[in-house]
Amino acid sequence: MNIIDHLILFFISLVANTFSAFSGGGAGLVQFPLLIFLGLSFSIALATHKVASVALGFGAILRYLTTSQLERQFVLMLLIAGLPGVILGGNLILFVPEKIAILSLGILTGSLGLYSIFKPSLGLEHRTDNRHVKGYVYGSLVLFLLGILNGSLTSGSGLFVTLWLIAWFGLDYKRAVAYTLILVGLFWNGAGAVTLAMLTDIRWDWMPALLLGSLTGGYLGSHLAIKHGNRWIKRAFEIVTLLISMKLIWTGIFSV
Repeated sequence: MNIIDHLILFFISLVANTFSAFSGGGAGLVQFPLLIFLGLSFSIALATHKVASVALGFGAILRYLTTSQLERQFVLMLLIAGLPGVILGGNLILFVPEKIAILSLGILTGSLGLYSIFKPSLGLEHRTDNRHVKGYVYGSLVLFLLGILNGSLTSGSGLFVTLWLIAWFGLDYKRAVAYTLILVGLFWNGAGAVTLAMLTDIRWDWMPALLLGSLTGGYLGSHLAIKHGNRWIKRAFEIVTLLISMKLIWTGIFSV
């Protein structure tokens, strides 16, 4: 690849990760398909994107470090429940029919956006729902399943985590996005990257532009989320989920 190609990779990564950090997920909507369009196979593109997306978590940490106080129980739950699912999903994805998986994910992702649209007050105020043993058990089980989704298909999986933290535990959008970006972006994607790296190749020569774009986009998107608050994040979440849904459904129906 020449310098122009690397600049294109950086720009696409910057845009994708800025929107992802602002809305709570969805960088794979642009970045992952672009890698396939540029000639990578599905598995190599997935592994390359997963490694690059770890920088999104680092960028978010740089911005949230002084403004966000993460609760210990959610940190532990996202790590203990989610990481085994990520590793399992990374091992399973190479055996799942790609067309069926993408189409199903598109339908599910669209349902997230519609659910948020038809719940006008969702995520605008912080509540303390299901903060008991049964609530944490059910919450952890769903996070394990979302970890499998994160490890297997990368487009929009963070959005599911964001909405689950809001709908089940009562977090507002700003808090939920912080957990998603830092713990899913850094630790879940890191575990998925290591798992996929052991199963397939990674285009390391593409990585500098992708990492720089992810790191910068993670910081910028987090800054926008902190500055504009829950209502703007909610609208961005709804737009991103519906765009991802349409893209995945289109790909699932018309891919050969």
